[in-house]
Amino acid sequence: MPFDLWLAFVAASTVLLIIPGPTILLVMSYALTQGRRVAVAMALGVALGDFIAMSASLAGLGALVLASAMVFTVLKWVGAVYLVYLGVKLLRSRPALMPDDLSPERKPARAIFGHAAAVTALNPKSIAFFIAFVPQFLRPEAALAPQFGILIATFVSLAALNALIYALLADRLRARIRRPSVLQWMNRAGGGALVGMGALTATMSRS
Repeated sequence: MPFDLWLAFVAASTVLLIIPGPTILLVMSYALTQGRRVAVAMALGVALGDFIAMSASLAGLGALVLASAMVFTVLKWVGAVYLVYLGVKLLRSRPALMPDDLSPERKPARAIFGHAAAVTALNPKSIAFFIAFVPQFLRPEAALAPQFGILIATFVSLAALNALIYALLADRLRARIRRPSVLQWMNRAGGGALVGMGALTATMSRS
């Protein structure tokens, strides 16, 4: 995989990962109630969940990428429309307030690890998202297995680091992170980024 293409994937993945979704809201909720002691368990759980979801998503993707230019074009436009749809939906959504009534009892790190992994892996939007997002960073003329390995390892590592940072920040900013204005800003920034990614996807070529 060319280094510049890998850097583009890192940059795009980083932007997409920092957008708060169900997994990040779960991470922040646990961090607000359980503290930083479970940060590593949550990060590892998110990493495992993303590994499962991304591997499952890409398992049948090779044939589609190699099939024909028409299939690639259809996949590209479906991906672009899907990204824009997610962005507009996020822009129009109300800020999801962090729950104040979560149980304050201390939960074992193993249980939190399993919960984070399950929420991340079983989110149906994740599989569709990976199928829409990853093909833009593949070289159809090169062997797909090594490319899949690199992209999966890269994304999973970034996802774990992102979850860890969110958990530590939420633990430090317990009061401020609950403000509706902060959550509204996060929604707008995330929605705008998704719309931009959708527009960029629509302009990409197969080569």
